Amino acid sequence: MRLQDKVAGVTGAGMGIGRAICLALAAEGARVAVTDLNFDWASQVVEEIEARGGEAIALKLDVTQATDIVVALKAIVDRQGRIDIWCNNAGVSTMNCFVDLTEKDWDCNMNVNAKGVFLCSQAVARQMVQQEPNSEGIRGKIINTASMAGKRGAVPFLAHYVASKFAVVGLTQAMAVELAPHGITVNAVCPGYVETSMQEQEVTWEARLRGISEEEVCQLYINDTPLRRLERPEDVAKVVVFLASDLAQFITGEAINVNGGAFMD
Repeated sequence: MRLQDKVAGVTGAGMGIGRAICLALAAEGARVAVTDLNFDWASQVVEEIEARGGEAIALKLDVTQATDIVVALKAIVDRQGRIDIWCNNAGVSTMNCFVDLTEKDWDCNMNVNAKGVFLCSQAVARQMVQQEPNSEGIRGKIINTASMAGKRGAVPFLAHYVASKFAVVGLTQAMAVELAPHGITVNAVCPGYVETSMQEQEVTWEARLRGISEEEVCQLYINDTPLRRLERPEDVAKVVVFLASDLAQFITGEAINVNGGAFMD
């Protein structure tokens, strides 16, 4: 297994893409810390991993609170001795016309999607720089969940979300430059239209804002995707496993599109 005995932490891991990432990492042999604001959801993912023969722990984590992050990271390191892989996956979204967006909408998206990546990555990087490197000089890997919206701003009703995800892509590059001398790689994945509960809510919002049916919104998403289907969380998780593995030792600062061709650059 590609990640045998590696120690990984995943935020926003109680469902959707985060859950899929945890299951995929564990399937490759990683010992996974499943973190989420909802501890019950995180615990359910741990049960799934253990039922498949993997090793995992559940931790409650609010990525917008620096103290929470330090406590969670300490719990992982105290138990496992190190942290090899950290996936900043926690994210939120709301939808509205730009002129109707509220300051609360803006702050919520920026706090979780951008500030959360900053706070978690800073704490994790401080831990990783203290660790012994592997044979290729790598001390750890940070992988961020950005979005197609972090590269393509011309989408309706998501100005605040777009801004937060552009921030993640930019932060990924800046972190990669600064952390490379310490043997830490930093990359991002940019999903497209993913079948998750968050997207289900977005479909409802967008249908109302466009004045069309939810089925028509889903068809718009499919039509915008050259591979002609909605993305599955597992499609994203597979790329995260690649970036976490030794196959990606010389990749850093990248924001990899995983969207079925919906956006190409």
